Amino acid sequence: MKTLVFLLEEPSAREMLKALLPRILKSERVDPRFVVFQGKQDLEKNVFRRISGWRSPETSFLIVRDQDSEDCRELKKRLLEACPVASMPNVIVRIACRELESFYLGDLKAIEEGLGIRGLSRRQESRKFRCPDVLVRPSAELDRITKGKYQKISGSRAISPHLSLSGNRSESFNALIQGIRKLVGEENP
Repeated sequence: MKTLVFLLEEPSAREMLKALLPRILKSERVDPRFVVFQGKQDLEKNVFRRISGWRSPETSFLIVRDQDSEDCRELKKRLLEACPVASMPNVIVRIACRELESFYLGDLKAIEEGLGIRGLSRRQESRKFRCPDVLVRPSAELDRITKGKYQKISGSRAISPHLSLSGNRSESFNALIQGIRKLVGEENP
């Protein structure tokens, strides 16, 4: 059995992945595990210790962190440099462009269905939502269009089961899905 360990900055990312993984993982021989840190500093400070201390064979790691206002390439480089060198082939870093909420804004139909808000999906072709990864504060935008109905954890639980695995307008979401498939050897959906 292969173990896939997700090192996450926040609980809402765990809730999203718990809903997505059964739809992504075709093999029952993958055991997903979640290590949720208390924010980005805690994740960065402890990533080396967590990976180097993992003793199960056949383990891969996927680090997920928000970009916020940092340079994406520099952030990814810093996270990879924090990993033990011996584990590098089994470690992938995925950055949510600006924030996790950009994943949801990339699929307004999922928000509509998950939160029971009518009429959002027709706005997907508007300039703002064609490329949600460029939004400076996706969480604020999500709060605005849901009129406060979106809350990080409960919103992630509600929206994630409806996220399309293909056609999401968030390139960082698509990179996350591809990264998961690569680590478990299911690259072709």
